[in-house]
Amino acid sequence: MSDKARQISALLSPTVESLGLELLGAEYLPAPGGATLRLYIDVPQDVAVAEPASAQAPAGDSAPRMVTIEDCEAVSREVSAQLDVEDPITGNYTLEVSSPGVDRPLFTLGQFQRHLGESAKLVLRLPQDGRRRLQGPITRIDGERVVVLVDGVEMSVAFENIDKARVMPDWVALGFAPQPKKTGAGNPDAAKKTPKPAAKAPAKKVAPKKKTPARKPPPRKSGAAKPGPAKPKQPAAKRPRAE
Repeated sequence: MSDKARQISALLSPTVESLGLELLGAEYLPAPGGATLRLYIDVPQDVAVAEPASAQAPAGDSAPRMVTIEDCEAVSREVSAQLDVEDPITGNYTLEVSSPGVDRPLFTLGQFQRHLGESAKLVLRLPQDGRRRLQGPITRIDGERVVVLVDGVEMSVAFENIDKARVMPDWVALGFAPQPKKTGAGNPDAAKKTPKPAAKAPAKKVAPKKKTPARKPPPRKSGAAKPGPAKPKQPAAKRPRAE
């Protein structure tokens, strides 16, 4: 949180607690047209308040109390009145009151301790090892430092250097993402399938072409002399008869 957000959170926390809720933290986002003040509220962890899961359910079957719209409206009314009196923000601003959701933000070391073992995404004020964004399971809290397992290597980050942090929910376990397919020998579906040869396109039948008889070239005219007038036939010589 920024220093302004910490100041506002410390100011409003007793008011939220008086309503039986917990102020997890605040986000103060200044902008030229007007700032935004966003408050995150939750049901205290040490309060064992339960409501029936449904109207037909037995009295023994109950679910933990969750933040409702009525809770947000009540906090908004009380906080707005206090902000008007204390006036910690100059200029126009918009007040938003919200439940943390499944990807809840983390504002204090106690909240980091509460979510040990869960994956979180951190945005740092100053780069560490050339990185400003870290993601991985929270392994432990070491004094004023948060230790996160990033790419198989533990990184110890000073709490004061953390600008924003959120829990990364397991979307598969929550049912918002499909189960990953198993691979390897244990998966019967992973058996190698022999690829079928690609089907060949049927050959296109070409009708046989008819041979066109070659044309004989016209006889060439030679330069021989034209035949003269036919000579009259002479009678064949007669053989003398023997007497």
